[in-house]
Amino acid sequence: MKRRRRQQEKGAPKWMVTFSDMMTLILVFFILLFSMSVVDAQKFRAISESFQQRQVFEFFPSAIEFENPSEEIGEEFPNPYEDGGFSEENSNPNELDMDELLEEVQEFLEENEMNELISATRDDRGVVLVLQERTLFETAEADLIDSAEPFLGKVGTLLSAIPNMVKVEGHTDSRPISNFRYPSNWELSGARASSVIRYLVETNDLDPQRFVATGYGDTRPVVPNTTVENLQLNRRVVIVISDPTYSDEDTF
Repeated sequence: MKRRRRQQEKGAPKWMVTFSDMMTLILVFFILLFSMSVVDAQKFRAISESFQQRQVFEFFPSAIEFENPSEEIGEEFPNPYEDGGFSEENSNPNELDMDELLEEVQEFLEENEMNELISATRDDRGVVLVLQERTLFETAEADLIDSAEPFLGKVGTLLSAIPNMVKVEGHTDSRPISNFRYPSNWELSGARASSVIRYLVETNDLDPQRFVATGYGDTRPVVPNTTVENLQLNRRVVIVISDPTYSDEDTF
């Protein structure tokens, strides 16, 4: 009896269908990866420029919405280094603003004949105004004397014209103090700083949240406490118009 031969199936084996599907998916996956890895050079330049020009973030939600971002940005915001703008050596806008503020403060003090009462300088913290004790308080007291109010009012007028944070520091000399109101120089210096802030805020309707009061006691003298003149220099109130880029953490 003859055996029947098994009829051979025509075409590719069934496993080839699964294999071809898998290869197709892998090919699509790599095509997607490739398309995602191709960076538009123009858009990349626009994004890079946006990190160097802060005003792009302030006026536009995206730095790559334009047809030609680099050109339109240049038209809308001219280069500050051209046409007499910032110099390369002094390209920090905050630094420039604080230097200009110092000049304005010095002009203000000169116009109001306050140079003998208040000195204005510039350091890393910002613009620093130094008021000697004798212009503000009686010895060992923290209540403002009447003659201090007129020029403190003018200082308040100055502060009302600028938005900066303000730190008021009280400093004493090294002579100890101990009474019912002020057990030590810490309490005296802190109370003096608070008195100045309270007067500035109340008479000029300033925002109290802009101010910080600090009492340093006798821990930060400007000169050694060895003579009467030096003792007077160390008894002072310092008003710091803060530089927005400065942090007190840098001093610790």
